[in-house]
Amino acid sequence: MPVGARRRIVRRVPVPLRASVKRSLASADAVRSAVVVRALGGQRKAGKHTSAGRIRIVRVAGKHVRAMEVPGATAWAARARNLHILVSVLGEAGIDYFCVRGTASPAPCVAVPAGQRAEAEEVLRLLCLESPGYVGTVSPGQMRPGASAASWRALRGQHVLRVAWNVCDPSGHLVFGRESGCDIEFWAEQDGRLVAPRPNRVVTEVPMDAGRCWAEQKRFSAVPAVYTTGHARTLPEFVAALPDDHLFPIDVVYTWVDDSDPAWRASRDTTRGRLTGAPGDALHEQAANDARYTSRDELLYSLRSLHQYAPWVRNIYLVTAGQTPAWLNTDFPGLRVVDHREIFSDPAALPTFNSHAIESQLHHIPDLAEHFLYLNDDVFFGRPVQPGQFFHPNGLTKFFQSKALIPSGRASTEDLPVNAAGKNSRGLIAQQFGTVISQKMKHTPHALRRSVLAEIEQIYDKAHRVTQHSRFRSPNDVPIASSLHHYYAYHSARATIGDIRYVYVDLADAAAQRRLDTLLARRNFDTFCMNDTVTAADPEAQSRMVENFLNAYFPVASPYETASGIVAPRRPARVAELGRAGS
Repeated sequence: MPVGARRRIVRRVPVPLRASVKRSLASADAVRSAVVVRALGGQRKAGKHTSAGRIRIVRVAGKHVRAMEVPGATAWAARARNLHILVSVLGEAGIDYFCVRGTASPAPCVAVPAGQRAEAEEVLRLLCLESPGYVGTVSPGQMRPGASAASWRALRGQHVLRVAWNVCDPSGHLVFGRESGCDIEFWAEQDGRLVAPRPNRVVTEVPMDAGRCWAEQKRFSAVPAVYTTGHARTLPEFVAALPDDHLFPIDVVYTWVDDSDPAWRASRDTTRGRLTGAPGDALHEQAANDARYTSRDELLYSLRSLHQYAPWVRNIYLVTAGQTPAWLNTDFPGLRVVDHREIFSDPAALPTFNSHAIESQLHHIPDLAEHFLYLNDDVFFGRPVQPGQFFHPNGLTKFFQSKALIPSGRASTEDLPVNAAGKNSRGLIAQQFGTVISQKMKHTPHALRRSVLAEIEQIYDKAHRVTQHSRFRSPNDVPIASSLHHYYAYHSARATIGDIRYVYVDLADAAAQRRLDTLLARRNFDTFCMNDTVTAADPEAQSRMVENFLNAYFPVASPYETASGIVAPRRPARVAELGRAGS
């Protein structure tokens, strides 16, 4: 809209209302600084965030729109910012509102009495003149410029609207628009009561004079525990815990190794030499090949994906063989590096280079929550996820079966290590429950319960002990965390079969580049895994492919990275610069 036209509109708005809009914008900007910029671990200081607040033209769904450039932009911060902007401007303008929970939409929701709709629309239109925003229906479709009166008139027949002030990161790869917006419900006034225009799971009809209360905004739009976004008005009914709320803490556990560490490589090679020195002791070629341990700093990007898309996680534990990534910010609250020596029940089983052995000991991590997600560093969150995709509100876990089948027969030295482990898991389940499992698991985050893992250690004592003491993958291994837990919990009524949108990319496949390009363009999977079990013909080309993809998919640094950025020399410089943004 031309500047002259905007000024003419603003002059027709009463001075007190203009002042309230500006105050709400200032309040929203404070949240942008506190929630988004400090998300990188930096501090708000004058002159340090000159790029924040710059309006850019970006392309969304084939249409050019305006977005605010924000260093450290995340999906959860964009959504929390939209909610904060909305409640701030409504509150400053003296318009009655209350936040709503329990709708089918994942977007935060704010209710306004229908009698105040015209005033609310005028305030929001004025706000969009000051800070470009968009309005549309809650169903998928193009959003309209919120500064245009015609946009609001065209939507007058809709009783629920979606509003959003777009945010993008400095690279332009991430744009958070309507999917991170906030809904406005206009509640009808009937016989002295307010009636909701759509169902929710709490209350859809209240007296017009029903008492309001205050609650933290994070109640309606989740942010990580270390951040705050202020308070908003609501009804007491929407503050109470609901049966489908996940009230228990959920932690995350990673296992990681730095294959470039000379001391670790020497220990591995010495141990492997001892095991393969005698006839009949040869390891399968995939039990200890270099591809199994290759690190391209996938962990850094997996942590970025966690920070970007799962703000509800409590603590993160990184299980390592006495190693710590040089870029890791070990001082960040809720992040802890755990050495194998802290969790192995028998120290004589160390050193180990077998992921099955390490996974068998995860439930020994001190202070680990009963419910946790276990990830390898090549597993990533691809878009916002919710606790309910992994855990039922009553604590039951979910697991995700693959179409890939466990081969028939007993485990042998000729089997691929993954197939031998699957056969061993099948044998244990058949022996105890009388059923024959046939499906492998997808390479997703594994939802686990600490108590189930402890029970497995007791019930299958011998198999558990053998797995713990296998220094490399062995035909006798049991995949405790990635298979046995799920089937054992299922048969004992503590797990269910779940469904998740997931894709697996084999980096050795000739179509890997095309699949990564499609994944980057669409961003339509909840989780994905990039895996290589054999050494590539051109390792350098493969590394470039992976790094280019990860840099583009996860351009925003997480607070788990040090302020000085990435130190690995093979990393492009621009990533280090992003790591410093906001510090």
